[in-house]
Amino acid sequence: MAGNVSLSYASNISLQTASNHSEPRWVRWLLITVALGFLCLFLVLPLVAIFVKAFEKGGEVFLAAITSPDALSAIKLTFLIALITVPLNAIFGVAAAWTVTKFNFKGKSFLITIIDLPFAVSPVIAGLVFVLLFSAHGLFGPWLMAHDIKIIFALPGIVLATLLVTLPFVARELIPLMQTQGTADEEASLTLGASGWKTFWLVTLPNIKWGLLYGVILCSARAIGEFGAVSVVSGHIRGLTNTMPLHIEILYNEYQFSAAFAVASLMSFFAIITLVVKNLIEWKAKKSVIPEEGAV
Repeated sequence: MAGNVSLSYASNISLQTASNHSEPRWVRWLLITVALGFLCLFLVLPLVAIFVKAFEKGGEVFLAAITSPDALSAIKLTFLIALITVPLNAIFGVAAAWTVTKFNFKGKSFLITIIDLPFAVSPVIAGLVFVLLFSAHGLFGPWLMAHDIKIIFALPGIVLATLLVTLPFVARELIPLMQTQGTADEEASLTLGASGWKTFWLVTLPNIKWGLLYGVILCSARAIGEFGAVSVVSGHIRGLTNTMPLHIEILYNEYQFSAAFAVASLMSFFAIITLVVKNLIEWKAKKSVIPEEGAV
């Protein structure tokens, strides 16, 4: 199994090297220049502008914006939602990937389609689904009101909406990885007498740890930055149901531009940290594969 992975990695490197020498130098430099120019124009410059605008009126205004009661409430709620949804999606992603890759059953294609569905559905539509189900006039609304259970315009609704839009990230990272690895290691472990649970912890989980971490990072970034679905189910209640993206929207609509960009710069900082962690995970994953090439 390790040999197959190493050979695959080596073949990819060989193909990349061959492609580097198949085009004239001026074509490669032109493509690189166009790509870098596009990234600078549409990614780097807007990111720099956010930080410049955030500190435009000085550090005191910046600190006041990110430490106001409404901002602190939005920050706490955003990370609370991430702390709830990311572990749940990690558990679901591992279970779904295990089911899809280790077993053959009727409906496997349908299950994969359902996992991919949030990629195809607009987040606003995802939020509306929960409104139709759990609002006062929704399908379960009367029963929820009779039992004094509040989902829409409250934390449970925001968590459900975020869970839905972040559902595929971990599973979609693990399914191709586990399909490539196959079932040989698990079968060998079971043959040697290990239990299914022990096989998972000592064989499967170490094999998928980098893919799992990568999926968790992507899921976390989406959970923190989600706007559309959360906007529909939150009610925009200051200090209660506003996440950071919603708080930024309210500040901007009220012409509090410096405060809006201050909170936006804080989100951008979290995004940069996420990007750095993602690249470290990719580097670590590649580093763990390269030494095995000598053993092939």
